[in-house]
Amino acid sequence: MTNTIILGNTGVVPLHKQRRPGPRTEAWAGWLFVLPFVLLFTVFIAVPMFLAAATSLTDMKARDLRNPLNAEFVGFDTFAKVFSDPAFLQSVGTTALFVVLCVPLSMGIGLFLAVLLDTGIRRLRAFFRAAVYVPVITNIVAVAVIFQYAFSLGGPINTALESFSFPAVNWLGESGTAVFTVVLMSVWRNVGMCMVLFLAGLQAVPGDVYEAAQTDGAGPVRRFWSITLPLLRPTTLLVSVLMTFFFINIFEEPYMLTGGGPLGSTRSLALWVYEQFGFGNVAASMAGSVVLLALVAIVAAIQFRLLRPKH
Repeated sequence: MTNTIILGNTGVVPLHKQRRPGPRTEAWAGWLFVLPFVLLFTVFIAVPMFLAAATSLTDMKARDLRNPLNAEFVGFDTFAKVFSDPAFLQSVGTTALFVVLCVPLSMGIGLFLAVLLDTGIRRLRAFFRAAVYVPVITNIVAVAVIFQYAFSLGGPINTALESFSFPAVNWLGESGTAVFTVVLMSVWRNVGMCMVLFLAGLQAVPGDVYEAAQTDGAGPVRRFWSITLPLLRPTTLLVSVLMTFFFINIFEEPYMLTGGGPLGSTRSLALWVYEQFGFGNVAASMAGSVVLLALVAIVAAIQFRLLRPKH
């Protein structure tokens, strides 16, 4: 029996002869779905990026914001001044230090907790999962106040050290310990995100793969290195890119906890950009933003190259 459709008094028309949307109609429908994202991306990302790049090639100051056409084109002179600024170079080094320390720590601890929650902890799994994730959604101001109190000279950390006959440490007043405190706070805030993403990747691994490996005599360590890590490459790439992007742009933790001090030891590149804009050096601030964007793009490209899944 053939599929038919009746159209009033016009007779019977086979269903397979109805007109279907052509490629052009489908293309227009696709663009309609994409249009909101394109508009938002253009207005809030593409246009500001273009304006920042254009401004970085001028000598714009705060007084020129009312009439940007008063700024003069100076080419790459602004970049030359920025790269000759010791504070800028120090902020680049500090940012690199944050990335090198915080990304592996956040990912390593997050992966360990994800494996523990996926296989090791049976009872109260939802409670521990929520407890690890709470720092991600905790207000940064509240977290900074707690850390400032905990690591102050008369805070509980120094009180505990003195109870074991150790001298008190000026955690936020010395360069080395201030960097350690910012790293500790940053890792604590981001471990939960890494854990959730890794846990989702672990739960997507088929269970029969582990059963087959266990049947062949593979132990837990061998299964982890030979099965879990290779199958987690897409998740590892995602987490690595997200964490690197966050720590290259790190701003809240050093700004709220130490203000970039002492002596600029915790001033990140994003914080340097913020300070330059506050000082009225608009062109220098935009040049720093362009450098920041270039660093994110270069590091992301390297990560995609090294960590992309192998077929």
